[in-house]
Amino acid sequence: MDRPQSSEQGASVRDAVTIAVDAMGGDAGPSVCVPAAVGMVRQHPSLRLVLTGLPEVLEPALAQAGDCRDRLTIRPASQVVDMDEPPADALRKKKDSSLRLAIDLVRSGEADAAISAGNTGALMATGRFVLKTLPGIDRPAIMARMPTRHGAVYMLDLGANADCTSEHLFQFAVMGAVVARVTGNNANPRIGLLNIGEEEIKGNDTVRQAAALLAASHLNYIGFIEGDVIHEHRADVIVCDGFSGNVALKTMEGTARLIRHFLRAEFSGSVYGRLAGLVAAPVLRSLAIKLDPRQYNGASLVGLNGIVIKSHGSADEVAFRRALTIAMLEAQMGVPQLIRDLLEEQAR
Repeated sequence: MDRPQSSEQGASVRDAVTIAVDAMGGDAGPSVCVPAAVGMVRQHPSLRLVLTGLPEVLEPALAQAGDCRDRLTIRPASQVVDMDEPPADALRKKKDSSLRLAIDLVRSGEADAAISAGNTGALMATGRFVLKTLPGIDRPAIMARMPTRHGAVYMLDLGANADCTSEHLFQFAVMGAVVARVTGNNANPRIGLLNIGEEEIKGNDTVRQAAALLAASHLNYIGFIEGDVIHEHRADVIVCDGFSGNVALKTMEGTARLIRHFLRAEFSGSVYGRLAGLVAAPVLRSLAIKLDPRQYNGASLVGLNGIVIKSHGSADEVAFRRALTIAMLEAQMGVPQLIRDLLEEQAR
């Protein structure tokens, strides 16, 4: 399929996009993926989706599609990757799975992007095996948006690479800058390195060496970022190894659950608490909207020679549509080609 071409003024945007959807992936599978797919094609007339999965399950689910049914096609798969299946087993034994077929469609050019809410390890392993990495990229990374006081911050790697070299971190910064430009509408995103302090002498050798590479680059590098200011939006992209990133992400998710638990307990523990809850209801609803994790669903597997988006396994229809939107935006702008271009620019 034709790809958007970049220019000195930026990349051209293509309207017509085809996305391959692993319709069997995730905790809910077709009961979430299919309604989300139908809603997306109704909202975007130039969008086409190819649903990979078991036809006997998908055909009845698509009865609701109505007049947009012609932009929703099914690619039959005979296998499904389980959420707890070892990635190596999924790669070797399930070559006709819905997850594998979605990525195969990107490799063949029949789709501009693939999305799955399925097994993260299997998705990354299959994506890397089938699509390979971009020239100049040693390892793909998992990148996602997170809320801050003002807008959102992009963070990578969130778990794909526990051990990284300084060059890997530099490559993550390049990839993060491209995605932030495209999906965050930010022409010159600020890049920060996650570290145990802001002083130049802090951190291990790998982080300090990565800082030197970034400082010598054309990227908008602003220095080290500590974990307690991730949500203050001092940087637009935060770079770290997958071990630190995953720990930080899970800590944030756990803290959010703890706060929700305390709020529910306080507002339901007594008559006065329930009355206070009624008074505070408008504020709490506003807070819930701002912190709704569904609005930040959709992690990019950046660095692959193709676009692959990972949706949270427990995503509902709203969350899955958000991930589909990320896939559509990256496909419209041709993110892999933009990463190639920026890598070449940095090498000059």
